[in-house]
Order: sequence, then C-alpha cells, then structure tokens
Amino acid sequence: MSLTSIASLQATATAEAARSKLPKRAAVVSFVGSMLEYYDFFIYGTAAALIFPKVFFVNVDPSTATLLALLSFGIGYIARPVGAVILGHFGDRIGRKTVLLVTLVLMGGATLAIAFLPDAKAIGSAAPIILTLLRLLQGLSAAGEQSGANSLTLEHSANSNRAFFTSWTLSGTQAGAILATVVFIPVSNLPEDQLMSWGWRIPFLLSALVLLVAYLVRRTMPETPVFTEIKDKAQVARFPVLALLRDYWPDVLRVIVCALIATVSTMTAVFALGYATSKFGVARPTMLWAGVLGNVTALVTQPLWAILADRIGRKPVFIGGVLGCAVLVFPYFMAVTTGNTLAILAAAMILSGIIYAAPNAIWPSFYAEMFEARVRYSGTAIGTQLGFLAAGFTPVISQSLVREGPTGWIPVAIFVACCCVISAAAAATARETHTVDMADLGKRRS
Repeated sequence: MSLTSIASLQATATAEAARSKLPKRAAVVSFVGSMLEYYDFFIYGTAAALIFPKVFFVNVDPSTATLLALLSFGIGYIARPVGAVILGHFGDRIGRKTVLLVTLVLMGGATLAIAFLPDAKAIGSAAPIILTLLRLLQGLSAAGEQSGANSLTLEHSANSNRAFFTSWTLSGTQAGAILATVVFIPVSNLPEDQLMSWGWRIPFLLSALVLLVAYLVRRTMPETPVFTEIKDKAQVARFPVLALLRDYWPDVLRVIVCALIATVSTMTAVFALGYATSKFGVARPTMLWAGVLGNVTALVTQPLWAILADRIGRKPVFIGGVLGCAVLVFPYFMAVTTGNTLAILAAAMILSGIIYAAPNAIWPSFYAEMFEARVRYSGTAIGTQLGFLAAGFTPVISQSLVREGPTGWIPVAIFVACCCVISAAAAATARETHTVDMADLGKRRS
C-alpha cells in the first residue's frame, strides 16, 4: 500500500472519529447554552416571586405588587412568539449555529442590564418599565434558544438515539434552574435590607461568567449536516414561516396544545414559591431547596425517560408523564400547605423530578420530529412559544384563582390539571416517529 493510500485511510478514519463525536458534542453545546439561557430566565422568576414586589413595585399594596411582579414575569412570554417567528426564520434560512450565538448574547446582555438597574426609590416608575422591557428581551432570546438547540442536537444524532441526545437540551434547562436557585439560597439568607438593596443583584451579575463559558463552547460547533445538505441543494425555504403554516399548520397547532404541560413548571417554580412563603410561613430556603431537589432528580431521570422513548416511542412516555402530573399536582399542594419540610421536598422530587421529567425529556424530539428540516426551527419555535404563553401567565392566573384558607389552592390545581389533560389529548393525535428515518421526518403527514 502506498504512502498516499495510508494517509488517505488515516484522514478518513480521523474524519469518521470526529463525526462520531458530534452527537455528544452537540448535546454538550445545547446543554451549556440552555443552562445559561435558563439560569438567566429562572433567576428572574425567583426574583419576581421574592424580591421585585418590594424593589420595583413599591407604590401599591403588597398583593397588587406581587401580582404586578408576576405579570412582568409573564410578559416575557408575550415576546416569545415574536422571537420565535424572527429567530425561527433565520434559523431555517442561515443555520442553527449562528442564531444560537445571537440568543446567548441577547439573553446575557438583558440579564446583566437588570443587575445594574436602579430600583423604584431611585428612578420612580421608570424602574418597573425598564425592568419589563428587559424581560421582553429575555423572552425574545428564550424563544429561539431551545428550538435551535433541539434542532442542532437532533440533526447531529443517529436515528436510534435522537430522543436521548436531544433531551440534554432540557437537562441544560434543569441545570440552569438548579444553578439559579443555588445562587439565590445564600443570597436569600442575607438581612432583609441588604437583600433588597444589593444582594438580589448578585445572581444577575454572575450570569456574565455563565455567558462566557457558553459562548466559548458553542462558537466552535459546526452546522448540522441536515441543514448543510438542504442549503447546498438550494432547498432552503425563502420564507420558512409561510411554508410552515401552509404545509404544517396541524402540527403547529398540536405542538401549541401539547406545550400546555409547561404550566406545571412555572406553577412550581414561581407561584408555589411565593404562595408557600407568604400564606403558610414556609421558609424561603425550604422552597428553594425543593426546587433544587426536583431539578437534580430530573437530571438523572430525564436521560432515562429519553432512552425509554427511543425504544418504545415518544407518545407513551410523554402522555404517561403528562397524565401523572395532572394527578400529582393535588398532593403537591397538600404537602406545601402542611409546611412540613420533608413532605415538601418529597412532593417536589416526585412531581418535578420524576413525573414531569418524562414529558420534559421527550418533547424536544417529539415536537421537532413533526417537521422536516427546512421548517423545523420555525415549527418548534412558534409552536412551543405560543403554547408556553399559558405557562408564562400561570403564576399570575394562579394568583388570581387562589382563595384564602388551607384549601385555597384547589382552583389552581384544577387549572393546571386541566391543562395537562388537554396536552395529553393533543399528544394522542400525533404520529409516532421514533422508528422514522431522519430523512423522512415530517414527510409522512396525516
């Protein structure tokens, strides 16, 4: 064999080895990027429940201040459908990687700006207005992050493990929530005057470190072979959103309704946090640690649920988890109202860490596989973000539904359970795609 042939074989082997590592690398890139995005997103939710009513919404009574702070949290979700259209368009036009770098910078910049924002005592009514505008920027960024990361990972994966690798995007979300909560726990133990003056700003400032790490990891990731192929063949849609709505509107509608399951997440992460501490005297660290425990458990269970979905299908795992949430939301609230620390921790671990982890792990592949590559970014972005509107406003809806007394939570639990049942019904109408080849995804529409 000639030296040229040997060199050629070595080059081929090196290229094959590099390609074999791409699914893992894509999963890591998506994990780290989502961790940053949702660290920033969740510290806002925590601050909206515990801090912002006393810092930015000071000229109203405490109940109204809490309602306005939670409304500002929900407003971020209004920007998401707009961001989904814009970022989805460019994600399907110029590629997944470039848009994902934009979402990092946008989210990181908005979060750092909140850290330096003067409070209402310093600049009056301008403070909550600016805060809300920055929250809108966070929403724009988040709209494109998960959908782009899901598309990136899915399109780098083999047919047999798409759910597993794509689930790491949502594991990054859990890691971001854990990081946000862990940072807030010591901060929440500061004396009240220090917490409300400067302490709450620390988690927002620390996002700069997470941003730097995520950017360095993400910028070297290559574009997906699936998108590269359709671009080389000039098959990229000129207006992906129009092609999506023309050919895939039933799937977009299906994703919107399925995404109602996210109401469970914002109910536990935001509403229950303020409800337990203000109505039942549960210590702030207890509820924060409950969130940490649930998310840490999910880091273990989500990959396992995804492996199961790669074997038996997306639908049974997703639907089973969604219906489980509809049932377990009631004992979760029962545990919260007892004020018993062990009961609260156990309920959070079971509901968030085990049962909710099933649909949370599966939806990245379940939704993305409904669409072909040329509209995948737009389809998952627009469908999920319209569905997530309900999740964004779940804290404020819950605040308006809750009644006085130890059973005042029942209307909230019924609302969330109904969202879960509707989500499961929509999922039941979807196609099962776990055995469909990557090239055929989205091409066998009902």
